[in-house]
Amino acid sequence: MNLPNKLTVSRFALTVAFLWAMFSSFKYNDTLALLFFCMAGITDFLDGRIARARNLITNFGILMDPLADKIMVCSAFIALVESTHMDPVAPVKVGAWMVVIIVGRELAITGLRLLAATKNIVLAAERYGKHKTISQIVTVIALLVLDACKEWPSTLQNFFAPWTPMFANIMLYVTVVLTIISGGIYLWRNRSLYLEDL
Repeated sequence: MNLPNKLTVSRFALTVAFLWAMFSSFKYNDTLALLFFCMAGITDFLDGRIARARNLITNFGILMDPLADKIMVCSAFIALVESTHMDPVAPVKVGAWMVVIIVGRELAITGLRLLAATKNIVLAAERYGKHKTISQIVTVIALLVLDACKEWPSTLQNFFAPWTPMFANIMLYVTVVLTIISGGIYLWRNRSLYLEDL
């Protein structure tokens, strides 16, 4: 297994570690959850770059890299849907309808990839999908910072508290819009895969 594929597989393990930390109740568990999620996000950034730079692109990577992204992001948003990050200026709440859109889009695209695989076609990630994934990761990190910074020294709390809630709110809606747009474009560009079977 080459390095990019190892990084992809490690993202599955980091997602499990992130969820474990997030649902635990020990001291600094929110900070640890943030750390695990950031590490998973870094592997997403590195595996594709290394694969392209070293010409290590494989069918395994083309299929599993987007799947690892989807599991990581969907797990995070589902876990966050129950939490409300209260702030007197900008209360932040991950709406269930937002998560339904995000998870629904990812399931639809995964289904399309599986359909393509039955026809011996491998669908690679597209540019809009990458922008969507970046916005999702940034949003989750912002939401995690809202919880984690309560465990940090007052200097760090004072730095993040004034702007992070508003930023997280904005990114939530940006992410939903990008999720819808990127999913629509992907389904439209590959419509021949499912229309011919209707």
